[in-house]
Order: sequence, then C-alpha cells, then structure tokens
Amino acid sequence: MHIVVLGAGVIGTTSAYYLKQAGHEVKVIDRQPNVALETSFANAGQISPGYASPWAAPGIPLKAFKWMFQPHSPLAIKLTGDMFQYQWMVRMLAECNIDRYQINKERMVRISEYSRDCLDELRAETGIHFDERQLGTLQLFRKQEQLDVAGKDTEVLKHEGVPFELLDKQGVINAEPALAHATVDFVGGLRLPNDQTGDCQKFTTELAELAAKQGVNFLFNTTITSIEKNADQITAIQLKEGTTIKGDAYVIALGSYSHEILKQLGIDAPVYPLKGYSITTKIIDPELSPVSTILDESYKIALTRFDDRIRVGGMAEINGFDRSLKSSRENTLLMVLQQLFPNASDISEAHFWTGLRPATPDGTPIVGKTKYRNLYTNTGHGTLGWTMSCGSAKLLSDIISGTTPQIEYDDLNVFRYDSVSG
Repeated sequence: MHIVVLGAGVIGTTSAYYLKQAGHEVKVIDRQPNVALETSFANAGQISPGYASPWAAPGIPLKAFKWMFQPHSPLAIKLTGDMFQYQWMVRMLAECNIDRYQINKERMVRISEYSRDCLDELRAETGIHFDERQLGTLQLFRKQEQLDVAGKDTEVLKHEGVPFELLDKQGVINAEPALAHATVDFVGGLRLPNDQTGDCQKFTTELAELAAKQGVNFLFNTTITSIEKNADQITAIQLKEGTTIKGDAYVIALGSYSHEILKQLGIDAPVYPLKGYSITTKIIDPELSPVSTILDESYKIALTRFDDRIRVGGMAEINGFDRSLKSSRENTLLMVLQQLFPNASDISEAHFWTGLRPATPDGTPIVGKTKYRNLYTNTGHGTLGWTMSCGSAKLLSDIISGTTPQIEYDDLNVFRYDSVSG
C-alpha cells in the first residue's frame, strides 16, 4: 500500500519507519523544515513504562485546587474561552476515580512496556544512537506520604510483571550517588531498573535518516489545509500550495493538532495541548550529575542525564496553544536542578524551551482504526510520546498490514469515546 503519514514528530516518524519495514510505500508530510521540531524537540528524555500513569487520578481535583495557590505549581489552568477546553476538562474530571484510573493506567503501562521492548529490538537491529542509557529511572519522594502512596500504586506494576524497587533514603543515594549532595531532604524513592533514557530529538532525526535511505519520502515545509473524503474513505490530502497528495491509507500523527482536523471529518478525538517546559544545561562535573533520570514527585519534574547535558522537564499548563516562555517556569526548573544536583551543570547558558503535549482525558493514546476504512490515528500520547512511540508505531503498522498485533489493542482506538464506559 501507499500510505501517507501526517506529522513528522517522534510518533509520525516511527510510524513511517515501521510501515516501511512492513513493506509499504510511505510518504510523510510536515509543516516544519525537519523532523521532531515541535513537541519531540526537547522533552524530558525518559523512557519510563513503569511510571506511565494518567494525570486523571483520584484526588487530582483537590490537588489541582491547592496547586493554584503555589508559586511552583506542577499544574496551571488558564481559561481561554474555547468550549473544547471546558469539555476536555469535564471529561478528564470524569476519569478521576479509582476504577477509571486503574483501567487507564493498565492501558498505558501495557503499551509503554511493549514500546520499550520494540525500542530495544530497533536499537539492536539498526545500531542507532541517541545519548541512550539503560540504567533505570528513579521517582524521588520528599515526603513520607508520597512513599506510602507509591507502595499502594505498585499493584499495577506487579500485575504487569514490571520489576521495581522501593528504596529508603540510603537506597536512593546508592542508586544516584550525586543525590548525597542535594540541598533538600527526601525520604525514599521508587526505582524501575528496566526504564531507559535518551534524547528524543536525536533518535527521531537518526531514525528519519534511516527511513529515508530505505525509501520513505519526507515532505517538509508542507502545510495541510484539509482532508478530502468520499463516503467511508479518505480520498486525498489538500495542501496549502494548492496541490493534493493521494494514498491508499492515511495516518493522523499531528499531536495536539489532531483534534481539529479529525473534527472536520466528524471524528471525536479529544486531544488537547498540555503545555510543558524544559531547560537543557551543559554538564561541568559528571560526578555531581545524575546517572539516569530522577522524577521529583513533589514538582512533577524529571531530570535526565544525556552524555554531556542535563535535561530538566515537566509541569503542565491547560492554556490552549499558547507557546510563550514564562520566566517563572524556568525558575522552577532551575530551582529543582540546583536543589538536587547543585554545581553539576552550567546554568548560566541553560536552553529554555516549551512544547505542547497532545493529551487525552484518560491519558491513553488513540491508536488504530477510525470510521473511515482507510484512515488511522496515532496520537494523544500526552507526556509519554517518547516512551510509547515505537510500540504505538509497531502496533499501528500491524493493524494496517493485517498482521496480528502482539498486545491487546481494541481499547486503544478512538471508538472508546463512543461510550461512557470506555
């Protein structure tokens, strides 16, 4: 088949790669001049299946209210007047109960674990490098109540067979020795030894080059204006230049911009931009730097070690498509970095960045078929696009190719929003 992929972030690029591996002719369209220049450009860098959890969780509404009055809040909400924003938040609130949380977390862990395995296979087959590390990740708890909650939350990890270690303070320092120099106290952590890290933008760029050598056609600086349809199938993609692109099948991998274009086709795909921030600093003392990734539970911020850099990313703003850089957010990221790893890196030349994560109300991506027989989606991965990228792409490739997928997938497509029970 000739397949057209809309979007060249990590999700679109991995989709193209796996579809090409399955024997299809693939064309990728993106408005940017290269791959991974938006949400995939400077994310936190962790590949963390075990920490895959929806933002919609029991207690989050109360926490969100309290966070509104905190200077370093992990979540901020600014009403934009957009009706879709209100609808999305209402749907998210409906997911904030224990039953929905457990269902959604299981889905997220399922696809994330599968994705990590797919990435391992891809790395072994291609020799691709992206500042990768297979040294596990550590969720850091500053308060005892956080450690207590983590102990309860490990039931899903046990059910999915995910190895984990609950650590006391000394155990945390043994795993991440530089934390012995932290200027703030902490009580313990949850370590997932099978988790990994890496530079998502480097990975996507390298994979795109491999895909291009194998025949994938990337069309950059190309803006999509509309999708043409006839009855139950898509017939063409209309471009701003006035030209059209036709294929046998089409994949929507447009991140936060997926909702609007699918809405034009009468498809309810509740993907909303969840704004996040990061800073990147150059390491000046490797001994004072993290070994892998530390997730600071108090501020919902991840600190990841690349070869010669530290990436600090996190926070979430429900604020539409606003991409302005706020100094208060940079101050929060710098504060956490300096508290946990003082003197590790040069903060005077920190690169400050923001991106829009494509989030669904239930936290689970939308992967699979739609009501149009030749239109598919691979979008809505929220904060876990890097973690879920290879698994989502391989799953989608299997679905399109008629190959039996290796994981359960019927509850991952857009049809789950047709029913309240999901």
